Amino acid sequence: MQSLPEEKILYSEIQKKLFYIIPEKWESIYLYASVIDRPRQKPIGEMYFYYLPKGIIKKKFVNGYEIPSLFNIDEEQYSKLITDMYNTIKVLREQSIKNGRRIWSSICISIKNSQFRIEYDYENLKNAQFNSYERHVIWRYNYLSEEIEVLSKNDRRIIEDYLQYLHLHQLPPKDVHVEGIYKKPVKNIIDFEKTLSVEEAIAQSKDENETIKKEKRKNGLFKKNKIDDIIEEDDENITYNNQILNWKK
Repeated sequence: MQSLPEEKILYSEIQKKLFYIIPEKWESIYLYASVIDRPRQKPIGEMYFYYLPKGIIKKKFVNGYEIPSLFNIDEEQYSKLITDMYNTIKVLREQSIKNGRRIWSSICISIKNSQFRIEYDYENLKNAQFNSYERHVIWRYNYLSEEIEVLSKNDRRIIEDYLQYLHLHQLPPKDVHVEGIYKKPVKNIIDFEKTLSVEEAIAQSKDENETIKKEKRKNGLFKKNKIDDIIEEDDENITYNNQILNWKK
């Protein structure tokens, strides 16, 4: 699948946001997101992601939603970052519609071995064979290589039903785009919290007078401030001076 320049920009944004919210070194990342349209109502959907920590000892995939409790990060602020990433994925879908592409219902993103891969799926999720929970179990089985023997009895039954379904039906093809990962360094949430306060990040992008004004405020950790305070827009350059993402529109 040939991706357009505006889609590649969104791919880069998604990568940088993922890199930021994962607070440790990793070997691979897998993300699933869906968007389901509803007549005269706002679309609904879901998103989840997992990453495999890097290390000599074999480790298990970490559920991205467990990061706040594992690393003592404020859940409300972390939730805002997650919502922001999902909104970027919805923009990607809106861009696809704008460009006259086939409307996808879900995507799967994998990042490993310096490669970014995105799969577009067009299944009608409102009338799907499997419900949301079942699709999550099946997705983990397919992408995280979960062994059926270690699953619960209920989840094992779901996989058995899925394998039987595959035996009788042929799944529709997916569109796939592959490219190299975003190369420039991006601080993750822990490094940012330890090395720079939100106020300092904002102050660095202002002129000297504005910097002095900002430095008078008390420095606080990331989790004690609002995400909305991080992004500042410069009308002349439309530059987002954001220590989290460091990107220009």
